[in-house]
Amino acid sequence: MNAGAQRKRVDAAGALRDAAFTGLIAFGLFLPLIGFETVTNIRDELILTTRWPLLFAVVAITAAGRFAYSFALAPWLARRAAQPTKPAPPAWRFYLGKWFTPFAIGFVIAYPVIVILAAGWGGALKWIDNFGIQILIYVMLGWGLNIVVGLAGLLDLGYVAFYAVGAYSYALLAKAFGLSFWILLPIAGILSSFWGILLGFPVLRLRGDYLAIVTLAFGEIIRLILINWTALTNGYAGIIGIPRPTFFGIPFNADDKGFAAVFGLEFSPLYRVIFLYYVILALALLTSFVTVRLRRLPVGRAWEALREDQIACRSLGINTTNTKLTAFAMGAMFAGFAGSFFAAREAFISPESFTFLESATVLSIVVLGGMGSQIGVAIAAVAMIGGTEILRELDFLKEIFGPTFDPTQYRMLLFGFAMVLIMIWRPRGLIARREPSVFLKERKSISVDLVKEGRG
Repeated sequence: MNAGAQRKRVDAAGALRDAAFTGLIAFGLFLPLIGFETVTNIRDELILTTRWPLLFAVVAITAAGRFAYSFALAPWLARRAAQPTKPAPPAWRFYLGKWFTPFAIGFVIAYPVIVILAAGWGGALKWIDNFGIQILIYVMLGWGLNIVVGLAGLLDLGYVAFYAVGAYSYALLAKAFGLSFWILLPIAGILSSFWGILLGFPVLRLRGDYLAIVTLAFGEIIRLILINWTALTNGYAGIIGIPRPTFFGIPFNADDKGFAAVFGLEFSPLYRVIFLYYVILALALLTSFVTVRLRRLPVGRAWEALREDQIACRSLGINTTNTKLTAFAMGAMFAGFAGSFFAAREAFISPESFTFLESATVLSIVVLGGMGSQIGVAIAAVAMIGGTEILRELDFLKEIFGPTFDPTQYRMLLFGFAMVLIMIWRPRGLIARREPSVFLKERKSISVDLVKEGRG
């Protein structure tokens, strides 16, 4: 009893030392980032102000988290790693894996109804638009990039270029020729797929970091073209007045021929938002369905063989050139669909919407969710994009940290912190187990121990 108490005191003392050391490091790092702030006074002069309460609060939270990790979490992880055999998974995991997908599909289908019942007709607009539609756009982009990165193992840092091609293709063709959204949607996907093939040809012999550098350069080339080709894209000013999609030719406006007037309803912008929600939901489900079906076909198995070992893939007689091109083309096509929807939803696009940060965000969703995992990508998109939007609703934090505190300014800090935690806790992503595309007699999940680090 005395030995146990003494050991706990020793562990607590060591945890306190770690927490104090971590707090000092956090103070030094956050002092210039959070402790000081430059503002302009009434004479338009730049002055330096301090935010000591916010700085000490962040340092205290960091030190407390380090103490909790050193005192409780680290010993528990050590004891778990020392166990000779892994216990059988609990029954709730089996039922969760069996019913999670049907429940999730049913929830997203009924989401607008749930939000309207919970927040009312007036308060449902932002929850359907800012959360539902925004998250589904990134879910679709994540599933499209999952073909290139998760299944084929090709690191693509310029995925936003195909997103931009789809958006500008729809915007320019809709304004120039007056074509409808449903006609231009497949055209935007085809044009983005064509650019995916153009990107695939120069990088056929590249792998790893070299491939990432070339795709990054491709994304920046597209962005610079959008900025400088002002005769076509209008440069930084962007394209305004992009036609919005209609409901079988019925526009969502307040005219006598609008949606509300035709169906005898009171006009509300919520009708258009609900319609757009189900459009992007259908596109996202189509992306998932096509990806799952392709994974079971020979081309999908060729992607996975290419991801695991390119030399062995070539030795088996698989045409690696066509395999890479099909992966780039399919991933780019779904990005084009998402880009055309984005342009139709916003009715305005500019090069600022297609920066490298968008590519990094989509790639982070794929990596954090688990490369090759459809469910993992969807969960990561909900956590990252939904978490960013929730920060806009945390106005009560101003009462704690002061009226000038804006939670949205720290979204990238929290995002990076969450990525570090996930990479420590689940280095292979949230969903690391894999379902084999080909199996003998019985389908068995591939254990996380058999999945390569950083691969799917």
